Amino acid sequence: MPAYELVMGLETHVRVKSETKMFCSCRNATELADDANEHTCPFCMGFPGALPRLSEAVVDLGVRAGHAMKCAINPESIFDRKSYFYPDLPAGYQITQLFTPIAVDGTIDAFVGDKLKTFRIERMHLETDAGKLVHAGSKSLIDYNRAGSPLMEIVTKPDFRTREEVLAYLEELQKLLRFAGASDADMEKGQLRCDVNISIRKPGEDVLNNRVELKNLNSFSAIGRAIEHEYRRQVEIVESGGTVGQETRGWDDEKGTSSPQRSKEDAMDYRYFPEPDLPPLVLSTEYIEVRKLDDRPIDRRIRYLSEYRLLPDDARILSRDRETSDYYDELVRLSGDAKKSCSYLTTVLFALMDASESSVTLATLRFVPEELARVIAMVTANELSSTNSKAVVETLFTEGGKADEIVDRLGLRQNNDTSALEAVVDRVIAENAEQVAEYRAGNERVFGFLVGQCMKASAGQGNPKIFNELLKAKL
Repeated sequence: MPAYELVMGLETHVRVKSETKMFCSCRNATELADDANEHTCPFCMGFPGALPRLSEAVVDLGVRAGHAMKCAINPESIFDRKSYFYPDLPAGYQITQLFTPIAVDGTIDAFVGDKLKTFRIERMHLETDAGKLVHAGSKSLIDYNRAGSPLMEIVTKPDFRTREEVLAYLEELQKLLRFAGASDADMEKGQLRCDVNISIRKPGEDVLNNRVELKNLNSFSAIGRAIEHEYRRQVEIVESGGTVGQETRGWDDEKGTSSPQRSKEDAMDYRYFPEPDLPPLVLSTEYIEVRKLDDRPIDRRIRYLSEYRLLPDDARILSRDRETSDYYDELVRLSGDAKKSCSYLTTVLFALMDASESSVTLATLRFVPEELARVIAMVTANELSSTNSKAVVETLFTEGGKADEIVDRLGLRQNNDTSALEAVVDRVIAENAEQVAEYRAGNERVFGFLVGQCMKASAGQGNPKIFNELLKAKL
């Protein structure tokens, strides 16, 4: 089978993290409601005469998200009506932004493997969500809790050639929107939904076959499987002399197959026209500028790699969300040691948090970052062994308090007095004549035993590095 190039563009719908819906004061569907139709009003139910009132919080978060994606923010954007008839759309139209969106021409950078790639954003516009159909046997029920909730639709250029690129982009987009505070972008809660437009062409050709839009993709793993299946399906059609139809297909992840839903509409089919009940949205230059993001997760990840020389996995973990990244940056500032800060955070503190029976976050720790930085400083100054430092961090985690007080209370402060440690070494050599003779005869494995005896004789407070040096000199 000849190789075909896969060409993909994405349309991602992301729930804006506002308290209320977009044009009314009903609670936004950021979390799934316990009961159907709890959060509704005459406007989001499409009652005649109910007028929209634009939420300032939605605009604020939309502008912040646009900046996060390095978009140009339009000082004037216009809302439009997109007309279509479906049971979950009570008004018979959706309020969206077709002709003049709030944000255009952005980019998102993401690591695909170890390569940094840039994916272009064509536009981001604000729009209302529809309700939810619930099929029960031969009947269909409608839940309007999410009708009118605010969405950001993010449309990319057709820059994707592999499933790995799609997944890397979506993971970075998720982190980015959380970083900006614009959305939690949790796919399991319906806060992020992605449609993938897929075409194929022979390498070197500019003309694409018809594109197919894949819907009902509810997880990153499902997106990967759907892309692979659709690629094979289109190649088989073309190779058999057929033509790929331009259509929308629904994905069934349990069966691993897709099925036709409808032929792909053009804009004219929706009879777009400017929303008559809303004036243009006009934003001042100051309003736009003050909402810019200082940096993005990818910027911090690159800085951790280039400036701090962290391992790729560590840089990825530490830049995964704002809370973790801010905590790490503060710890580096306090300790002056980027690598030790990384180690204590990712291998010691995160392990304690994961093993904890209660839910603990960096924001709810019993101790402040200054105490963890003090532990790192004591290890660097040889006042505390790396082994004992873990016990100190564990005590801080479970009890809180001050690092120095815990070290002294537990008797863990390391003794660096060479004269006192030399006396310990002399006593250990005298009491272990047989092992000393073995070492001098060439059995180097005995050396570890002698160091252990020195640590035991000093009640664990002697500096093992000094013990090593003194033992080697005397033996």
